[in-house]
Amino acid sequence: MYSERFTKLTPYVPGEQPQDRSYIKLNTNENPYAPAPGVAEALRSYDVENLRRYPDPNADALCRLIAETHGIKREQVMVGNGSDEILSFVFFAFFDSSRGPLLFPEHTYSFYPVYCDYYGIDYKKVALDGDYLVNIDRFLAEQGCGLIFPNPNAPTGMLLSLDEVTRLMERWPEDRVVVVDEAYIDFGGESAVALIDRFPNLLVVRTYSKSYSLAGSRLGWAMGSEELIQALYAVKDSFNSYPVDTLTQKAGMAAMADREWFDKTRSMVMAERERVSEALSAKGWKVLPSEANFVFAGAPDRDGKAVYEGLKAQGVLVRFFNKEGLTPFVRITIGTAEENTALLHAVDSL
Repeated sequence: MYSERFTKLTPYVPGEQPQDRSYIKLNTNENPYAPAPGVAEALRSYDVENLRRYPDPNADALCRLIAETHGIKREQVMVGNGSDEILSFVFFAFFDSSRGPLLFPEHTYSFYPVYCDYYGIDYKKVALDGDYLVNIDRFLAEQGCGLIFPNPNAPTGMLLSLDEVTRLMERWPEDRVVVVDEAYIDFGGESAVALIDRFPNLLVVRTYSKSYSLAGSRLGWAMGSEELIQALYAVKDSFNSYPVDTLTQKAGMAAMADREWFDKTRSMVMAERERVSEALSAKGWKVLPSEANFVFAGAPDRDGKAVYEGLKAQGVLVRFFNKEGLTPFVRITIGTAEENTALLHAVDSL
């Protein structure tokens, strides 16, 4: 009953969502704070009778607000059902193995090879430096149909500076698209959106899931040249003309409009990230320098799986990646001050 391409799929495995007990959940990089207060008000005041109507297929009001926030044109923005859907459209539109493999880092977002398998795209993992940092010279030494990488990278949390992204774009072939996946950029990095007018082959992908506390709403967006955005719209309208529902559009606008709340909550996450990093380092852990809403850290006397299991037994969930090169570490989402203190106490009990 199944197609040949289906039998070759290896699906992405999301972070676990166990229901057997109450956990301090630090395993899926969700924001520990509520969305902006205006989100609740927007949903409460919405006239549900309007749900009988289809949503705006292009989410024009939301796209205009995103464009205004980032200082670009409306025509340079497209939204989708989470950044993962945007990435799916990106893989379909821009990457083709007839021009070589798609390049991405050796250790990175594990959905990238899943999309490659889904669309039949060859890929090549490019080694990181010994300190787990993305090295653009290693990308430039390769030839491929395109390049994608998160910045900060996942699961390491390590940031590539905007100067390095610029140096990459200055040397990268103009007829090959570069995608910078900025799911975590708001927690300490400088966005590459400032470069999209200079480099027409650069696409920046963002999400509401992390810094806007809307992981449950599934909302993401892309920013790039009008040509790249038009290509993504063509893919969207060949798949689903209405990917973002009306209530999610309203929530997204309310969240982005409240810059004070945005700055307050991300600042709290960054402050707690530094506290957790310093505390773990003081306990002898190896903690990679993070500019995301998580830390990637390894205990001095046991591997990541043992740490994961030991913390889970105490009611604290973190993420373990059973992949060569990553097994000494666990990824720990930054929670509230109370949650982080509980994590550190649990670490002491390992």
